[in-house]
Amino acid sequence: MTEYRPAYIRAYEKGMLKEKAAQAGSLLTSCMLCPRKCGVDRLNGETGFCKTGKLAWVSSYCPHFGEEAPLVGTHGSGTIFFTHCNLLCLFCQNYDISHQGQGQEVTENELASLMLALQNQGCHNINFVTPSHVVPQILAALEVAVEHGLNVPLVFNSGGYDRRATLKLLDGVFDIYMPDFKFWDSQVAESCCQAADYPETARRALAEMHRQVGDLQIDDAGIGRRGLLIRHLVLPGGLAGTREVMRFVAQKISPSSYVNVMSQYRPCGRAHEVEGLESHLSPEDYKNAVRATIEEGITRLDQPQRRRIFR
Repeated sequence: MTEYRPAYIRAYEKGMLKEKAAQAGSLLTSCMLCPRKCGVDRLNGETGFCKTGKLAWVSSYCPHFGEEAPLVGTHGSGTIFFTHCNLLCLFCQNYDISHQGQGQEVTENELASLMLALQNQGCHNINFVTPSHVVPQILAALEVAVEHGLNVPLVFNSGGYDRRATLKLLDGVFDIYMPDFKFWDSQVAESCCQAADYPETARRALAEMHRQVGDLQIDDAGIGRRGLLIRHLVLPGGLAGTREVMRFVAQKISPSSYVNVMSQYRPCGRAHEVEGLESHLSPEDYKNAVRATIEEGITRLDQPQRRRIFR
């Protein structure tokens, strides 16, 4: 197998990484990074929906062993959890981080140091969790990190509420995209996160991500190197619209998409404010979601889920 080189190293060598960081940074003067299009001047202290100004906030960083197997390998996925969020689901399991702002500001040099520390611990990738609102800060820090030897894949681990124009700035930078396609129905999205445009936005985002990196490629050691990995959190009573989501993925993205149908929903944060989300996910709801995923033609469903349903 050809020796692996992350896409961002080529971008750095061609001077494209610096250009992309500058382009992204300019968007902060009247912020249009995400579909919220707040228009605030984040470089001069203003904040919008994501409550983030000039600097990114980080709540924690660590080797993570609870991610998907192609990311975890033997040494873990190097997760950097960003504080705040551009989606703010009422049921968020990290409510203290996304809604309440647990974390601290980091400079681009400090963020680069976190990347390098995780690589030095043997992590197979750098996994940016909730990165949509801090793309310029990531790109600026990445340039510093590359100069100091960063050479593992980058994972864009988002809620799927990503503006296509911003994603295009990341073309040739990220090797792995891992969005969570949360809702099919716009009314559910509006109730859960004040984003009626979420379903259409997520469809466009997934299409752009797949255009850039294709289906997930896994090396001989079982480690993901490049491609799209799609998450979908099953909600009680079928509120997430699993069948419709999977039909779209199979027909419009790729039936070979690597999909993780997640079962860990529990009523956190302000979930009680949305009818149907006040209870835990039932085993039957989850089984129905996995069956729907398979019936709609997804061929790379996470294997532990297959065993759990069909044992």
